[in-house]
Amino acid sequence: MDLRSEQLAEGVEKISLVGRMDSLGGHDIDTRFSALVAARKLLAVVDLSEVSFLASIGIRTLVINARAQLQRGGSIALASPQPHVAEVLKMAGIDTIIPVYPDVDSAFSALTASSPHEGR
Repeated sequence: MDLRSEQLAEGVEKISLVGRMDSLGGHDIDTRFSALVAARKLLAVVDLSEVSFLASIGIRTLVINARAQLQRGGSIALASPQPHVAEVLKMAGIDTIIPVYPDVDSAFSALTASSPHEGR
């Protein structure tokens, strides 16, 4: 499992996850993802376009960090899940906790539209 991060416009961070978020890949990425996301307030788009499999450990990582962001006044949106991953998110009810968008651009637009632009 791989994680890449890049800064987008308006203070939004794009985090791209690559690989299988199964017990092995999810464990590998959990600490790095949490260190990147949970330690500070941010607006983040999590690009899932290259995640081929999502297990409960991956769901746990996403939910815990999304809740941490809400407590800090930030927000996380998921973008571009492959059909199988989108189905898992929907079946687990994650789409009711973390907004899921068909692509990075629509997730970015939603995050910036719902966030106050103070200090940016």
